[in-house]
Amino acid sequence: MAPVRMSGGGQPWWRRAVFYELYLRSFQDSDGDGIGDLPGVLRRVDYLAELGVDAVWVTPFYPSPMADFGYDVADHCGVDPTYGALADVDRLLEALDRRGMRLVLDYVPNHTSVEHPWFREARASRSAERRDWYLWREPAPDGGPPNNWLSQAGGSAWTFDERTGQYYLHSFLPEQPDLNWRNPAVREAMLQVLRFWLDRGVHGFRVDVLGALLKDADFRDDPPNPRYQPGDPDFMRLLPIRSANQPEILEIVAAMRAVLARYPGERVLIGELYDPVETLVSYYGPALGGVQLPFNMNLLWLRWCAQGVLDLVNRYEAGLPGGAWPTWVLGNHDQPRVASRLGPGQARVAAMLLLTLRGAPTLYQGDELGLRNAEIPPHRVRDRFTGPGRCRDQQRSPMLWDDGPGAGFTAGEPWLPVEPRAGASVRAQQEDPGSMLSLTRALLALRRREAALVDGDWRGISAADNVLIYERCNAERRIRVALNMDETPKEGGFAGEGAWRVALSTDPARDKGWIDGVFTLAGDEGVVLRPENRTGGGPR
Repeated sequence: MAPVRMSGGGQPWWRRAVFYELYLRSFQDSDGDGIGDLPGVLRRVDYLAELGVDAVWVTPFYPSPMADFGYDVADHCGVDPTYGALADVDRLLEALDRRGMRLVLDYVPNHTSVEHPWFREARASRSAERRDWYLWREPAPDGGPPNNWLSQAGGSAWTFDERTGQYYLHSFLPEQPDLNWRNPAVREAMLQVLRFWLDRGVHGFRVDVLGALLKDADFRDDPPNPRYQPGDPDFMRLLPIRSANQPEILEIVAAMRAVLARYPGERVLIGELYDPVETLVSYYGPALGGVQLPFNMNLLWLRWCAQGVLDLVNRYEAGLPGGAWPTWVLGNHDQPRVASRLGPGQARVAAMLLLTLRGAPTLYQGDELGLRNAEIPPHRVRDRFTGPGRCRDQQRSPMLWDDGPGAGFTAGEPWLPVEPRAGASVRAQQEDPGSMLSLTRALLALRRREAALVDGDWRGISAADNVLIYERCNAERRIRVALNMDETPKEGGFAGEGAWRVALSTDPARDKGWIDGVFTLAGDEGVVLRPENRTGGGPR
């Protein structure tokens, strides 16, 4: 593979990158079986290039019984025939590289499938060579689970194994037993997985459920969560201070970074973390030796208002270690879609926020179209993570490429229902300059033109009247962003002093002329402004 190129100015490429999460199963089917696959991605590489993203994170394609659709891995160094073959990964790497994009893989180190050869051997007997590769405990005195830890899939995190008379730990489904990362042999085997894919040329990894890799060595109970409310998912009844986020985890991350450091081109580790910023920033590690990009998901559950966003950004920026690079996420395959959470108008505002904040943003597949949660009939539900509002199928429904049968996703029966909607498909939005797709492309193009939106400092200005105003500044340019975070038109001095030009608006009807001081923002409108010297009485 060609060496990974550095970004302009000698900065690692990932500091300037916009990442795109590609949910493989729902992106593009190539063979009519109704399931997205790697050859399908190859058919759509030009779409990703035209969108303007820099790196593509592909969800798991490894051999798997599909209890959790690939996150129950049976072989970390292979490709499930449903998704293609190893040669397809090589072709995808080459195709992305030719278009200046990079490939990031989903690395699933916390657990395996029960069908993985390691676990099959481990559960054969208590004396099996790989027994200690997983977490086994004797029953409690009453015969029940060893402690109170809860699975994120619901119920106890322990399953009793009749054959050997012990419980094994699974932070998720029973089909996903947790690996014992305190065992040096497990560490080396999983680091070898990184080397396997790095040798093939991948540019980095998104580390699945990073915070769960280490558990309390004494298996002490988790304490009750005082903020738990009836209706919350069952696992939220407890605070996972024993079952996750152990301080020694940074030693594991350092070992992963050491592997990546032996390869050229600034390979990147991205950590999946659902923590408040005060915990999140610790994953950068001492001397920034931890994860380069610990996902900041706090916008996903923030109360959507200007003051809340301003407070979050200021708190995050203040808490970052020196030299650390921020990262922002607004949607993913586990959370309800932005357009369903906020409505279509504020989804446009949210896109402008995501792509103008300081740091590396991640865009979830379909959010560039403003897709909403799909309606999944009960008989078509596939997700096994149960509980109120917990079905993740809604945000995993297939991409809408056109308005024909199967929405251009498949010629067969799709694995989840396809919901064609007027004006929602790629084909329809490509022809509409006011569409969400056109806005997203314009925002990404603006980032490429305006270096201040990539490497400029952040300065929060105001959240008055639910209008968020901030600036991005470098030595050459000052950019101002004003976001009306509700549907009521607002008039005010959002532009500050001097003459400004509208670089981009979420409202396609906005005149791209001059703005001085006081002006009106439409409901659900965001604007990006840049100061310019007005000569010859230019357009207003």
